[in-house]
Amino acid sequence: MPRSDRSALALAGLLAGAGVLHFARPRPFDATVPQSLPGSPRAWTYASGVAELALAAGLAAPRTRRTSARAAAAFFVGVFPANVKMAYDWRDKPAPLKRAAYGRLPLQVPLVLWARGVARGAGQGREGA
Repeated sequence: MPRSDRSALALAGLLAGAGVLHFARPRPFDATVPQSLPGSPRAWTYASGVAELALAAGLAAPRTRRTSARAAAAFFVGVFPANVKMAYDWRDKPAPLKRAAYGRLPLQVPLVLWARGVARGAGQGREGA
């Protein structure tokens, strides 16, 4: 299996796992939804879980991989405000939780770059397939 396929499938697995968690354990995600958004936090939690599952499915399929990878990069940028809110809200939590919340912030950059790399690599190494 080409490296680009492995990378895309790994990103799909990460997104699928996160998407499932939005339904299995929604409460922590609800707490990260900015209050300025209309509707209930749970609706936004479920909507983002659906988005992650859809992105994962799109990344898993070579035909939709490039578009899905670009959408995943945009998604990672779009959820950054929720990560900032979480870091702010958890500023008074115990040190391990605070580190986890702050640690999520710089992780968005490699996630965006990973998704962009998958988009660039989509279709490479598939000659004769």
